Amino acid sequence: MSTWVLLRGLMREQRHWGRFPSELSAVLPDADIITPDLPGNGQRHALRSATRVAQMVEFCRADLRARGVKAPYSLLALSLGGMVAVEWASRYPQEIERCVLINTSMRPYSRFHQRLRWQNYPSILRQMVKGGVENQERLILRLTSREGDLARRAGLMERWLEYQREYPVTRANALRQLWSAARFRAPSKPPAIPVLVLSSAGDQLVDPRCSANLASAWQAAHAVHPTAGHDLPLDDGAWVAHAVAKWLASGEAR
Repeated sequence: MSTWVLLRGLMREQRHWGRFPSELSAVLPDADIITPDLPGNGQRHALRSATRVAQMVEFCRADLRARGVKAPYSLLALSLGGMVAVEWASRYPQEIERCVLINTSMRPYSRFHQRLRWQNYPSILRQMVKGGVENQERLILRLTSREGDLARRAGLMERWLEYQREYPVTRANALRQLWSAARFRAPSKPPAIPVLVLSSAGDQLVDPRCSANLASAWQAAHAVHPTAGHDLPLDDGAWVAHAVAKWLASGEAR
């Protein structure tokens, strides 16, 4: 049995994976799938968020040890979670079998205005000044998802607001997470493990070239979804699951 650890991005928690863990389980029936929350998010919302990605790695390692889940792990990570996965694999290569990186970005393979599209700066700054949980979640939904009809998106908003009411992410923790992502720099050498890069052509938050540049530099397998937004597992989780299964079947992931 393999253990897959799913790592989320900025201000998101395990429930934001939605149906994706079950979609991944359907194609990997023998896998143990674990969805930890990073400090400051979800069930860990009362903790102080880390300001360095390396600290997030140590938190995840301690969390899994406390659960009695032993390495090696396969990591599937989105956005900031991808930085955590890369740092983990670099620091402790004996613990990681493979990585799937989804719509992530990091220095030196992409520029700041690509890692966070410059067109979004005004709306993000307005949110930081005015605040408000409902406006925050509407902005996140607009920037990260491109799929679904009005009824589906309204349902997502209702659930996301409920998550925030139950486990609120403080503004201070959100800023710490942003700071940790902004300052992260990939190791000088790529992880010595198989890597699959997945990206979305319709990503409105992060320029898709960030994933393309990373895959090219690391000579990693790369697949592109033609329409989905930044939150690819949300927009088309079945596509992600099948891309992972295809990669594993190809033998490239060993």
